[in-house]
Amino acid sequence: MESLSPAALQSILDDIAAAMAQRSDRGQPASYIPELGRVSPQHFGIALCLPGGQTLLAGEATTRFSIQSISKVFTLAIALGRLGDDLWQRVGREPSGAAFNSIVSLEHDQGIPRNPFINAGAIAVTDAILEGLQPRDVLAELLRFLRVAAGDEDIHIDKTVAASERAHAHRNTALAEFMAAHGNLRNPAALTIGTYCHQCAVEMTCVQLARAGRFLAGLPAAPRLVSPARVRRINALMLTCGHYDASGDFAYRVGLPGKSGVGGGILAIAPGRASIAVWSPGLDAQGNSRLGAEAMEHLARATGWSVFG
Repeated sequence: MESLSPAALQSILDDIAAAMAQRSDRGQPASYIPELGRVSPQHFGIALCLPGGQTLLAGEATTRFSIQSISKVFTLAIALGRLGDDLWQRVGREPSGAAFNSIVSLEHDQGIPRNPFINAGAIAVTDAILEGLQPRDVLAELLRFLRVAAGDEDIHIDKTVAASERAHAHRNTALAEFMAAHGNLRNPAALTIGTYCHQCAVEMTCVQLARAGRFLAGLPAAPRLVSPARVRRINALMLTCGHYDASGDFAYRVGLPGKSGVGGGILAIAPGRASIAVWSPGLDAQGNSRLGAEAMEHLARATGWSVFG
């Protein structure tokens, strides 16, 4: 397909926002984290960044939301920068085929999580970054990374969401303790889980998140934060594991690397073309944004963007 002009892309975004505004079946917010459960499912926003430096948006693309598991993409980039391939001794690279907070595969694999995007894997990544440091240092490093990636200093952690998440982190604590029992946790579980909960409570807008993803899309204006080889590997993991046990369905319907979060956000990457962020808080049964996934399918179909040609 020919390259689409910014005006044509803006028209597509406007059409998507209008279509999503008419939807009644919007899914349900993540009520098991009370602060997220209070967010109305009526919200919808979308933004994309282009190679020429333009940022296009529609809907509530400048409203802040909790990025939750999308943060795992950025902590993975930090961990690979610090540990390199040694990280893969503690976490795998395979789809889980199970819910994002399942303990079943973790037990089967003797404390080694299947991939860095399910909760157990992300906890192991956070634990690896935390080793030898204090939580405040790790969280400050994550915020610096995000601010440089987005070119925006106004990115912060929502402490109310972090506290709500920490107060209801029983299952994540169980995952951490299980990994500790197998020697795959180096810090006290409470320290790692507290850091992890604050990591997930970063709040951003669709505009900020799309800009933060530019380095993964290889856009010319993006800061070079990790090597091109690691960008390819992170994108590969986003494609195969970024939507938990619905990753195959997202790849089939959208054909782009993407990472979802239970705050209702999705970061998607069209290599060389765009970095895209979409947000709608209502989730489907797998914990992914229902309208966000539909919007991404609409965008991929309308633009012809796909890593599969």
